[in-house]
Amino acid sequence: METTAGLTFRDATDADVDALVALVESAYRGDDSRAGWTTEADILQGQRTDPDGVLAVIKSPDSRLLAVEREGQVVACCQLEHRGAYAYFGMFAVSPTLQGGGLGKVIIAEAERIARETWGVTEMHMTVISVREDLIAWYERRGYRRTGEMTPFPYGDERFGVPQRDDLQFELLVKPLV
Repeated sequence: METTAGLTFRDATDADVDALVALVESAYRGDDSRAGWTTEADILQGQRTDPDGVLAVIKSPDSRLLAVEREGQVVACCQLEHRGAYAYFGMFAVSPTLQGGGLGKVIIAEAERIARETWGVTEMHMTVISVREDLIAWYERRGYRRTGEMTPFPYGDERFGVPQRDDLQFELLVKPLV
């Protein structure tokens, strides 16, 4: 367990599943997500994740799901997955009412430090829906670069949401951690 800027970072447990699903859903889907700037409500409806998906990340031997607490409440989370020379960063969510206050910057910096120190990785990778220009720009300000490498959105698999447009794909963003 690490403490940074009034935040406590810890590995999520089975007992956190419901709170983490609610957090991720609130940050990306439905009207509640519009309180923050990371909403995907206009491009995707339906679910962003589910209890099985969150539990799979918690149980994966090559993955860590960090629960981030402030004053005993889970306010953010992110997934770190060890993939050889690099770590994958995903399932990043900050409570919509706390977005825009600098929390995300602190969390991503701490996640990068943890990945570098835990696994000795030299890069962090992530994928972002390519039409999310505001979000990609935020990551670019944190040192991530667009690669132009795209993977298709899983149309027809409602575990990832119900697309509201037909041009969705994921772009790989990469940051050196050295």
